[in-house]
Amino acid sequence: MNKRIIPLILTILFAISSTGLLGCSGKSGDSWLKRIFSPQEEEEGPIPPEAQLTAKAMHYFEIGRYLLAEEEFKRIRDRYPFSPYATVAELRLADCKYYQGLYEEAIPLYQEFENLHPTNEAVPYVIFQIGSCYYHLMDTPDRDQTSTHKMIETYTRLIRRYPDSPFTVEAQKRIMKGRALLAEHEYVVAHWYFRTDHIPQAIKRLENIITLYPDTPVYYKAVMKIAEYKDIAEHLDEYVKAQEKKEEEERLHAIPWWKKLWPF
Repeated sequence: MNKRIIPLILTILFAISSTGLLGCSGKSGDSWLKRIFSPQEEEEGPIPPEAQLTAKAMHYFEIGRYLLAEEEFKRIRDRYPFSPYATVAELRLADCKYYQGLYEEAIPLYQEFENLHPTNEAVPYVIFQIGSCYYHLMDTPDRDQTSTHKMIETYTRLIRRYPDSPFTVEAQKRIMKGRALLAEHEYVVAHWYFRTDHIPQAIKRLENIITLYPDTPVYYKAVMKIAEYKDIAEHLDEYVKAQEKKEEEERLHAIPWWKKLWPF
């Protein structure tokens, strides 16, 4: 191998390993990226231009200049589509979007990589990153939980397909967080139904928590609250009358004393 390319390859390998990509390793301990940058045959010759561009792009990536890195990776992908460096560029384009916080833009890029390279050794990392995008897109319990559901689905797929991947433990932790958030969402909706006098719907939401999320902290709150709601439902007429009486008392209390003496 050309002696000038060795430092270049080592630089790229170090940059990639520092972000965890080399964690997706096979039994031999060599990842797909290591094999790409470690040719078996030694040969003299000029440094491939795509290798030079990759080193430049990785430099920008490592120092957080993601827009510049993105430009270089696009150039590699478009100019050398059949080069192994193009595969790296495709993955790093998604990573550039991810580390800029552009999660909605990163997701289709990761998905495209998985579709184009379904047997690539980086696929566990890619699936984890898709789940991570949804993880960062999760909202508060009172908002839509589509991203939470997709995060759980993605991480579950990762664990089922690659149970021994280095991302499994973190994926499991995040699934638990997502389940807790979904349970909180059900509790918030149940409370809203209760406040708007839709008690049967409130009970149904609490039952969802008990059935679907028994391993979450909200479970015990739901068990206690559902007993209260069911008791109210059994005595709904009395509850409604009590509420109306309370509202009337509050209305009268708000009327100035002199209007009570002179009601006209």
